[in-house]
Amino acid sequence: MTERGPAPGRRGIPTARNVDHVAYTVADLAEAVAFFVDVLGGDLVYREGPIRRDDDWMAERLDVHPRAVAEIAMIRLGPTCNVELFQYTAPGRRTDPPRNHDVGGHHLAIAVEDIDAAVAYLAAQPGVRILGGPETIEHGPIAGNRWTYLRTPIGITLELLAIPDGSLPYEKETAARRYAGEPGGWDSGH
Repeated sequence: MTERGPAPGRRGIPTARNVDHVAYTVADLAEAVAFFVDVLGGDLVYREGPIRRDDDWMAERLDVHPRAVAEIAMIRLGPTCNVELFQYTAPGRRTDPPRNHDVGGHHLAIAVEDIDAAVAYLAAQPGVRILGGPETIEHGPIAGNRWTYLRTPIGITLELLAIPDGSLPYEKETAARRYAGEPGGWDSGH
């Protein structure tokens, strides 16, 4: 058996092609699916579950209580982002989401063309709380970026960001680029 590693001069996971999805554990899967589909404009790809095991598979493979029960949904947001949502029922489950400064804290950032319109829309949605802003970053590698954070009723922090001319100062230092999306929004291809 030969060991397959990165080609000489390459780094990273051998044969990796792309990031397939990000995943969030939520308290109520139906509510989270409704938020991602009805408010954020995603498409429900599939739902699965309940998934349960009578052995230690859940603990060994997913690092959850061995008798946890999982329900899962996959949501497609735009042309490149898949979001997997998990709802677990398990003994000792915490329901408070981590704050941004906690280990495991997280947020989902969505690029928009008109951040003021996006903030106004989300501020009008039940249970959404805008955390100030939008404000503009004045200095540094992402100067010009306008952004704001908000809390959703499903416990996930969102960031909205808008890059006015489509480029940022760090691009002068590297050929690496962030995916900027298509004009007209992610639903323009439907």
